[in-house]
Amino acid sequence: MRHPILLSFGEVLWDLFPEGPRFGGAPANFACHAAVLGGNVTMLSAVGRDSRGGRALDILRSFGIDTTLIQQTEQGPTGEVRVTLNADGCPSFVIEDPAAWDFIDWPDAVAGRLNQINAVYFGTLAQRHEKSRTTLQHLLAAARSREIHRVLDVNLRLPFYDESLIKQSVAECSVLKLSDEELPDVARACSIPHAENPLQALRALREQNQLALVAMTRGANGAVLVSESETVEHPGIATEVIDTVGAGDAFAAALVIGLIRGVPLERIIDIACKTAAEVCAQAGAVPDLGAN
Repeated sequence: MRHPILLSFGEVLWDLFPEGPRFGGAPANFACHAAVLGGNVTMLSAVGRDSRGGRALDILRSFGIDTTLIQQTEQGPTGEVRVTLNADGCPSFVIEDPAAWDFIDWPDAVAGRLNQINAVYFGTLAQRHEKSRTTLQHLLAAARSREIHRVLDVNLRLPFYDESLIKQSVAECSVLKLSDEELPDVARACSIPHAENPLQALRALREQNQLALVAMTRGANGAVLVSESETVEHPGIATEVIDTVGAGDAFAAALVIGLIRGVPLERIIDIACKTAAEVCAQAGAVPDLGAN
């Protein structure tokens, strides 16, 4: 398939680093990387009627992303996240609440597009408020009825999740992507032992929820993919880390593009790890198209 058709749902925001703001949000980062990798991407989100909202829309359009389903609302400002990095480039976050992306409405235009979409991407953070969560549930139910891939990229940010939200989100997806740091929370929410054998926990998550694929990133130690018939591991790509913000989103984009195109898992994981490593070696979460 030459151009996978994707719908990315969730937050569009600005990461406020000490040196200044950078465009971000996991679904927005995913959308940008997927577009660079050859995807035909639409975003379903909301931004405020403010300068940062307008700038975010301009950046998304510069990547060729369809922004016609992004709503401009007065219910909240364009999202902002205060970011600090430790000595290893790993971030911590303070997420402003509420934000425009908490108020994503269901647009009637989505229904007509679903018949052409290959995958819907979503996370846990965008479900922190009822309005966006209800819209997402409507979207996932429609995607499930059409047997469209529903890709959950776990994004656990305190205090905006609980075990019920994790369990429900995993039950609604067909492809699960998480990190090794998130595995204990996800396994516990799904009543799966995890401590002694992470691979066994991933296999149990896949089997319990009848998933097509489970992907787990392991930071500098690479990643692992688990399908019904294969377990494929990658040791990671050595790189000089500037910051890790967006690396998992880039990995997810390469994963989904490869999966839809029918690429072998060994090739998918190699491309995904390389894509994530490239993000770690740059400042900013999206490819450098002069957009930041």
